[in-house]
Amino acid sequence: MAESLISTIEFQMSLLLFVALAGYLLAARINQSAVIGEILVGIMIGPSLLGLITYTDFVASVAHLGAIILLFVVGLEFKLKDIFNLKYTWIALSGVIVPWIMGYYLAKLFGYDFGSAVFVGTALTATSIAITANVLREMGKLQTDAAKAIIGAAVIDDVLSLLALSISTQIVGGTFSVGSTAIILLKSIAFLGIGSYVGLKFLSPMVEKLDRSNIAKKFPEFVFIFAMMLAFLYAMVAEVIHLSAIVGSFLAGMVLEGAFVKHGKDYREGAEYLHIIFASIFFVSLGILADVKALSLNVIWFLLALTVIAVISKVIGCYIPAKLQGLSHKDASIVGWGMSPRGEVAMIVALIALNAGLIKQDIYVSLVLMSLLTTILTPIILRNWLYRQAVN
Repeated sequence: MAESLISTIEFQMSLLLFVALAGYLLAARINQSAVIGEILVGIMIGPSLLGLITYTDFVASVAHLGAIILLFVVGLEFKLKDIFNLKYTWIALSGVIVPWIMGYYLAKLFGYDFGSAVFVGTALTATSIAITANVLREMGKLQTDAAKAIIGAAVIDDVLSLLALSISTQIVGGTFSVGSTAIILLKSIAFLGIGSYVGLKFLSPMVEKLDRSNIAKKFPEFVFIFAMMLAFLYAMVAEVIHLSAIVGSFLAGMVLEGAFVKHGKDYREGAEYLHIIFASIFFVSLGILADVKALSLNVIWFLLALTVIAVISKVIGCYIPAKLQGLSHKDASIVGWGMSPRGEVAMIVALIALNAGLIKQDIYVSLVLMSLLTTILTPIILRNWLYRQAVN
């Protein structure tokens, strides 16, 4: 009876919300990023310890919804001109190439076959924009030069990681085609370009026009609902062209950044409340996904080496181009560390490779836990070392 009750969607949803918000309060109490508290709570209730909840399709769906809302809220704090800067491309490009090479050779060193090594390298190319953006936002650092470089490079990184995944799948499967890879790149550029133009030219003015209408004066929530519709519309279009939905919602937030709302309820405030709830579930889900019981001694050694390489490759790969483009040593270091968390992006790469039979369970667990460790480590370094140095 108790087991059937625990397995119901209602119980699972209530448990997720309870522990997610508890993790948020716990992190605030110990003066750490909410990300840390929520991931640790996820580990506690997940298969690693209590086993109250597993990473089901339902949990994954709610978590992805949280990531979409989180990136929409982050996008509302950026202007397009601050993000789409050519100099960030070099940071993103170096931050993809260096980790891929180092990850590939590390896997070969541990005796894994060519296909597995290719996907280890591919998983290391990813950057989880959600993790660092949330930490920087909590600290009030989103408008710094380093933060703009991180967010701009991470958006480009998402496109490059998509290309890397496509190329790797084709190489391992023996079906590599320059044409199909070029099509993915063109679709991504077209979406960013057309989405930006349509948003600034039509959708942002439409939000202001709706705000001045009689219906917005009568129903203040009208503008907020419309703005969230646009966030999910952009997310849907991004998914249709096989680009991450979070890139779509982030773009939607940026095109609405300059819209002035007077009569209706501020959609920024409404989205913030949604973010606190659903983004918390997203971070808890990362802890649930990691099952430390699946580790053997050999896998632990590989995991530790993989995590070290994951951090070093991003820090070096992004620090050097950031420094060459005039950022200070501290800001370039912040960029390098800020690009380090792999989060859900690397986990998605690992899951795709596992489901396709291209990697085995040991590599999958290693990639998931590496993603988790880099996700936990980055907020600690940013909050307690790099930005504390800035204050001292």
